[in-house]
Amino acid sequence: MAITKAKKVDIVGKVSESLKDAASVVFVKFTGLSAANTYAMRKGLRDEQVGYYVAKKSLIKRALAEKGYTGTIPELPGEIAIAWSNTDATAPARLIYETGKKHDGALSIVGGVFENVYADAAKMTAIATIPPLPVLRGMFVNVINSPIQGMAIVLDQIAKKKAA
Repeated sequence: MAITKAKKVDIVGKVSESLKDAASVVFVKFTGLSAANTYAMRKGLRDEQVGYYVAKKSLIKRALAEKGYTGTIPELPGEIAIAWSNTDATAPARLIYETGKKHDGALSIVGGVFENVYADAAKMTAIATIPPLPVLRGMFVNVINSPIQGMAIVLDQIAKKKAA
């Protein structure tokens, strides 16, 4: 079914508006995902404040060209959707990656935009494995706390030795 020129302009406008303040964008190849799984995935993305939109590749490319990202856009095979977040730069890649693992590869990352530069699938998959910010903060606190905890254990052992 052909899309009218007005509808195409509307779609490009929606995509451009969505990407206006995006911290990162992920290009998602989706095949064989059931309607129920698609609904659950979209709800999970929405809960994490990640947008998801399906459009024709040519219209997505037109909207991306307006943004002026650097580098070359990766190859976009098959049906493509975009996922983006305005707050957490790693959330779209992480959530799509985790959902793809749950659904046996029905979703896969084919590239994206990170820090206003196009990235290939390998780089976006590497970004997807970065833990969320609260987890990173917890890991940092544990690193700082480790020497203090070790010192407390040593002092406790010295106190026990002197008491005996």
